[in-house]
Amino acid sequence: MFSYFPTLCDGLQLIEKIYWTIAFPSTLFFFIQLIITFIGGDVDHDFDHDFDGDTSVGFHPFTFKNMVAFFTLFSWSGLASIEGGFSLAVTIFVSMLSGLIMMIIMAFLFYYISKFTHSGTLDLNNAIGQTGDVYLTIPAKKAGMGKVQINVQGQLRTLNAMTSDLEDIKTGAIIEVDEVVNDNILVVHKAR
Repeated sequence: MFSYFPTLCDGLQLIEKIYWTIAFPSTLFFFIQLIITFIGGDVDHDFDHDFDGDTSVGFHPFTFKNMVAFFTLFSWSGLASIEGGFSLAVTIFVSMLSGLIMMIIMAFLFYYISKFTHSGTLDLNNAIGQTGDVYLTIPAKKAGMGKVQINVQGQLRTLNAMTSDLEDIKTGAIIEVDEVVNDNILVVHKAR
């Protein structure tokens, strides 16, 4: 394999040849991943699977991205250790440790980044127990619908509302949400 590059490989020891053989493709894959990540693509594939039926996002250290990061740092720290004059045992230890640390850091990074994402789908059940303002008068005894403005999932929303109260709830009154009916109508009462 190295006969194609006689001037490059003649002065290298076997361990250096192994590290260089790992360094070139892993670094190339690392930069490709980096570019794809910056332009918005995703090339991550899990090699680790949970067999307990849990489908939530978890901590997965053995992904394609993490393995590429491991081999990239493994090879370059090994080459740096060889250049620094360390023994073979110390070189292998330093490169393994560096690769593992990088792999764990990346796994934690992607785990915590995934915690920040959410679907953004409005779930009106999150409004139950919340207070808001009446935007359009709500007729008494569920005789019709009005509108309320309420903060749901961190955003101010204007939503349809009904009330079981015996009197109309006028514009500007403070209300509290009791329940959600028909998946999109809030049942409220006037806050006292």
